[in-house]
Amino acid sequence: MAAQSTVTKAPGEDAPERSGRTGRTGERDKRRSEGVVLNVFSHGFLVLWAIMIVLPLIWLALGSFKTDAQIGGSALSWPSNWHLDAFGRAWEKGIGGYFAHTLIVLVFSVPLTMLFGSMAAYVLARYPFTGNRVIYYFFVSGAMFPVFLALVPLFFMVKRFDMLNTYQGLILVYVAYSMPFTVFFMHSFFRTLPTAIHEAAVIDGASDTRIFFQVMLPMAKPGLISVGIFNVLGQWNQYILPAVLMQPQTSGEPERYMLTQGLIQLQYQMGYETDLPVLFAGATIAIIPMLAVYLSFQRQIQAGLTSATLK
Repeated sequence: MAAQSTVTKAPGEDAPERSGRTGRTGERDKRRSEGVVLNVFSHGFLVLWAIMIVLPLIWLALGSFKTDAQIGGSALSWPSNWHLDAFGRAWEKGIGGYFAHTLIVLVFSVPLTMLFGSMAAYVLARYPFTGNRVIYYFFVSGAMFPVFLALVPLFFMVKRFDMLNTYQGLILVYVAYSMPFTVFFMHSFFRTLPTAIHEAAVIDGASDTRIFFQVMLPMAKPGLISVGIFNVLGQWNQYILPAVLMQPQTSGEPERYMLTQGLIQLQYQMGYETDLPVLFAGATIAIIPMLAVYLSFQRQIQAGLTSATLK
């Protein structure tokens, strides 16, 4: 009968093993506590940021239904009577016309920006040639160039083409103004698209134009939606460019003010009178379309941003 051997550990021999397990447990607990602190801080910051954004919007919307006395009395109090008189007065004083002028410009400027910007970004991202990076950095530098520095030469250039206070003049300026960011964003997006699909289309005999419009551009739909929303928001809220380029040049020339200019005109029309609900209603009319656009496409915007950075 074989004798069974037993291994006896010396006292304290398993102490390093226990200390190692204890150390790993302590590191996990430390990382977990750090993650909790980070989550609390990040969520607290987001809540604070949301309050800073939502409260002014609520104040603005409530002010549209109040009287001057109620607006001066309490900022966030509920209106005593919910009526739309202020919206009607704002529309009659010109907000409707300013709204239409802005829509006319954006209907042409945004699609042209997306078309030219995506074409330039596609060529710079997929076709290597001499001077490629120079042209790309030329576009990127335009995004860092303050528009205020170019107002004077821009004014005289548009005047030389006899396009001051015209839709086509402002459309061309908006396209040029939005091109740098569009090229920068879409360049990064086109570089993430698979090369195999492009090569397969070339083997099938597709031309460069057909590959772009029928193959690559549909694949870049999330990026197009994202940068398109940003361009809509930027051009809709633009003030300095219309203020310089959309002023009547003669006494009989019609006014073609944009919506941002129209809000300033509402204030000028009041003179010494006070009709704050009209201003609040005009600002609310200007905000609602962009708020609706962003809320409707927020998932597409997030998908476009993440796909352009994570692929």
